[in-house]
Amino acid sequence: MYHLHEKYEAVIGLEIHVQLLTDSKAYSNDKNEYGAEPNSNISAITLAHPGVLPKVNEKQLQFAILLGLACECDIREENQYARKNYFYADMPKGYQITQDETPICNNGFVRVKDADGNEKNVTLTRIHMEEDSGKSIHDQDPFHTLIDLNRAGTPLLEMVTEPEIRSGVEAYNFVTEVRKLVRYLEICDGNMEEGSMRCDANISVRERGSEKFGTKVEVKNMNSMRNVQRAIEFEIDRQIKAVEAGEEIFHETRSFDAGAGTTAGMRSKEEANDYRYFPEPDLLPVMVTEEKIESVKEIMPPLPHELFEKYTQELKLSDYDAQILTDSKDVALYYEKMITSCSNYKACANWLMGEVKGYLNDKGLHISEFPISAEKIAGIVQLIDEGKINNSIASQKVFPALLESPEKDAAQIATEQNLVQEGDDDALLGYIQAAIAAFPDKAEAYKSGKKGLLGLFMGEVMKKSGGKADPKKTNALLREELEK
Repeated sequence: MYHLHEKYEAVIGLEIHVQLLTDSKAYSNDKNEYGAEPNSNISAITLAHPGVLPKVNEKQLQFAILLGLACECDIREENQYARKNYFYADMPKGYQITQDETPICNNGFVRVKDADGNEKNVTLTRIHMEEDSGKSIHDQDPFHTLIDLNRAGTPLLEMVTEPEIRSGVEAYNFVTEVRKLVRYLEICDGNMEEGSMRCDANISVRERGSEKFGTKVEVKNMNSMRNVQRAIEFEIDRQIKAVEAGEEIFHETRSFDAGAGTTAGMRSKEEANDYRYFPEPDLLPVMVTEEKIESVKEIMPPLPHELFEKYTQELKLSDYDAQILTDSKDVALYYEKMITSCSNYKACANWLMGEVKGYLNDKGLHISEFPISAEKIAGIVQLIDEGKINNSIASQKVFPALLESPEKDAAQIATEQNLVQEGDDDALLGYIQAAIAAFPDKAEAYKSGKKGLLGLFMGEVMKKSGGKADPKKTNALLREELEK
């Protein structure tokens, strides 16, 4: 199969629905809340009773501008709403309020890594505002489909890419970046398992070098980033085999079965009804002014790619360190606070990714629940840099003591517990001479070439100093004394 993948290339476009973290629904003041009792967050507007009128959710508009700015899109000034007509049992109105010819955002891009790890910008065709449908439940009653309309009217942003993605890995990376971005912007929690971020993939294959697109197939029901990758990889293989066997690829919608790792046909696109879009008569166009865009820019948080660039270019951290630090906005902001009070950027990163994350993982905690402030962890790094404590004392004694008494700082704990290292040359010389006097035969053996005995004397000095001797200074002075 590998040689066939060399012969063909995949052409993939993604559609991502981002469910927004607003208090109310897109066009009514019904609660927007996940996990509530079925059909408890509904009203006459959600149920589309005659005579009710929708109203634009200002927060949805703000979130759309935020996402558009983060992706460097063109923001549309005049935004019209449209009705997308189709009948689902879980769509009470019989149509969905969306945007058709005037999406709020056009162009723009998302930065990703391709399958070979190279940087690539995937172009966005559009981002538009719309509402979600309700939910049909098929597995609770053997004879009936149950309908929960809590989700009906939930505000969504739909992101549509150009067909520029070339592999399952690249698609996985794209969805990962979008999830990270919406979490940084705090507009969506990005939990695909709960349906708050959903992805559909349009996939076709063609011979390499060909300009002509193959027949595309849409794949749905992928409830994790890994399943997006698996579904795409299966579909690419299926289509290549079909083309090679001279079989026709049908323009259809297929569902992904995560258990089997396969896709299966759901319905033919040729038979699909025309949505018959027309302007939404109950909503006036919304104007997005320059003043509005500027006001949204003022609340824009630092973005992951900006922080990544800062950490690698300015702070000279490795790509790996920068990637780990920017994976989560809360971790990145914690690190930002650390480096305001300590300029040893690498050591701060090591402490955050080592001791701090280790503790959080052991306890199953989020960094927002971590008891020690960023400034106090930076204080540990400062003490080490000043030679007042060493790394082992810091991690084995100071860090645990800070967890017990987070109101104290590292310097206070080091002083109280008599942990401050002895850096005075005369005092260190006293410990060194006592250690050499305790093992005169070993001192002679060292002079005869057995340099490995240095560790024995270092251990003895540490014992005599109560572990407080500065290791660097001790090492240098000990060598001098032993070689006299």
